[in-house]
Amino acid sequence: MKKKILSFLLAATMVMGLATGCGSGAATTGGDNNSGSDASVASNDGGASGGDVQVGIVLPTKDEPRWLQDQKQFETILGDAGFTNQVLFSQGSSATEKTNVETLISKGIKVLVICAQDGAAASAAVEEAKNAGVKVIAYDRLITGTDAVDYYVTFDSFAVGAAQGQYLIDNAPSGSNVPLYLFAGAATDNNAFIFFEGAWSVLQPKIADGTFKIANSSEAEALKDKAELSREEIGKIIGQITTDWDFNVAKSKAEANLTAVGSDMKGDVLVLAPNDGTARSIADVFASDKDVSSYVVTGQDSEKASVQYIIDGKQSMTVFKDTRTLAADSVAMAVDILGGKEPATDSSYNNEKIDVPAKQTAIVVVTKDNVKEALIDSGYYESSEFTGLK
Repeated sequence: MKKKILSFLLAATMVMGLATGCGSGAATTGGDNNSGSDASVASNDGGASGGDVQVGIVLPTKDEPRWLQDQKQFETILGDAGFTNQVLFSQGSSATEKTNVETLISKGIKVLVICAQDGAAASAAVEEAKNAGVKVIAYDRLITGTDAVDYYVTFDSFAVGAAQGQYLIDNAPSGSNVPLYLFAGAATDNNAFIFFEGAWSVLQPKIADGTFKIANSSEAEALKDKAELSREEIGKIIGQITTDWDFNVAKSKAEANLTAVGSDMKGDVLVLAPNDGTARSIADVFASDKDVSSYVVTGQDSEKASVQYIIDGKQSMTVFKDTRTLAADSVAMAVDILGGKEPATDSSYNNEKIDVPAKQTAIVVVTKDNVKEALIDSGYYESSEFTGLK
């Protein structure tokens, strides 16, 4: 973990160093605030007026803590580095997302950092940006079917899913036919496919040999002997188990799943939940079922509420994706672009049109045993924000 902290500090130092001499004044809090409209604007214009914003950021929604954390990191790092910037939220609407991009283009941005609401639908928006001479960095979610994406900054989504699946294997009850409940993100999110593919890569052998028994997906059960799935096959499974990244959808689906199965699919169970918000909703449902003796449930994003759930024993794990590092990587790319340099990348992702140069950020599995080291000692959260932390 010390190595992770050092890596972040080095990244931040690099960004600050690159920013020196760029000629822009220090950012200040202020600027537009359209909180009454669908295009929700974060209040950091970097002191810019009219059409003078260098870096525009578009995030999916203000309704999930994860994206508010990302907003804070962008505003802090870009502001400290002296770049004018503005963050807009699309609030679950691809149409609003496109409007947000157009708004930022009109303000003269040179770099667009965008986390797409819908990876395919966002192609039209980034094509407008490309036509306006704006460099596009896809943030966390890949935008598909277009050549208008210049770079991609992401966590290793396959590794996230594999870590979730491996945790279930390592913490499964003994015996065979252990009930396994599968849940996934939104079918419109390319990451949801990669997360599931990663989880399937480690879970499938245990499903095929009868150690685990899929409880809630006939599509997954039909493919249990297939180690590698096509995107179409994954799509069929996700069609049954999607939560749409929505807490209420996850809750309703979990309730329907438990109602539909017999007592042999309860007892001690395993739950692949795609992220922290859905994990909490699903965990609450399983905890309230008298026929469920125990459950192991995954998550990701290390949301504050889920960290408390882990401390309290209500959620088993979360995959920590340090948004400080992800934001710092994005800012470093933006700084290079603004300085006329080629950003550093270490991999590429095919978006069905081109191979997009990418920079991947490492992940950390967080449990009750290492939550203090991973999230408190690293400075991501304060210990005072939680109860029962040891």
